[in-house]
Amino acid sequence: MRGKWAWTGSRWLKCCGFYFLKLAVQSFVILATDFMQSSRNRNNPMPDNKPASILVFDVNETLIDISTLEPFFQRLFGDAAVLREWFPELILYSQSITLSGIYTPFGALAAGVLRMVGENRSVTVTDDDVAELKSLFGQMPAYKDVAPGLARLKEAGFTLVTLTNSAPGPSPTPLEQAGISDCFDHHFSVEGVGKFKPHPATYEMVAAKLDCSTLELCMVACHLWDTIGAQAAGCQGAFIQRPHNNILHAAEVPRPDFVASDLTDLARQFGVA
Repeated sequence: MRGKWAWTGSRWLKCCGFYFLKLAVQSFVILATDFMQSSRNRNNPMPDNKPASILVFDVNETLIDISTLEPFFQRLFGDAAVLREWFPELILYSQSITLSGIYTPFGALAAGVLRMVGENRSVTVTDDDVAELKSLFGQMPAYKDVAPGLARLKEAGFTLVTLTNSAPGPSPTPLEQAGISDCFDHHFSVEGVGKFKPHPATYEMVAAKLDCSTLELCMVACHLWDTIGAQAAGCQGAFIQRPHNNILHAAEVPRPDFVASDLTDLARQFGVA
């Protein structure tokens, strides 16, 4: 009988020991999670749902409507949709040369890619065609939501700046032509670092110029590669859902801190009436 009770007691103690061990492990996981979260909060003092005070805007396709170039591509290639072949190729090669340690101005690259697309499609691209594209690229209008959205954000006290892959040019600039240049406090170009977005140096340059940390910046763009690069550099990311641009759902790909249909929707999410 003593042997039976001894075996039962031993089994009971083992069960209790396992139960308490399980509780201890769970408690440790909770404490460790809380500690890591508090550490992240100390490193990033802004809550996830609070926007940074400095909003950095991409220009081409985020503020400026590049679909107005479609008639040019229709004339040259007989297909307006070639715009959506040329522009992604332009972005692809801008990133490729950055990874290769090379830099050439965005405009020169745009002309080269246009000629490359022409060769791919057996279409001759002349110097006049390149000049026409350059002229049209500087005259594209802003989306209808841009001016009112920027005005609301400005009135709410946000600092508004731009960061574009395009090189600086003489007045009137594309933003001046679109009537929104004065909405911004500063304008920045990646030419300052000789690297295209989303290289970390481009976002870090903005922070250095403004004498702040990248934690104080929120990159506003309709290109997910731009918000991904900005977030990797320590910025927040705000994604604007322009045509032909969507969220990429894949493992380890960071989701933007904000996703908005346009700038007025973004202002609303920022608590701006």
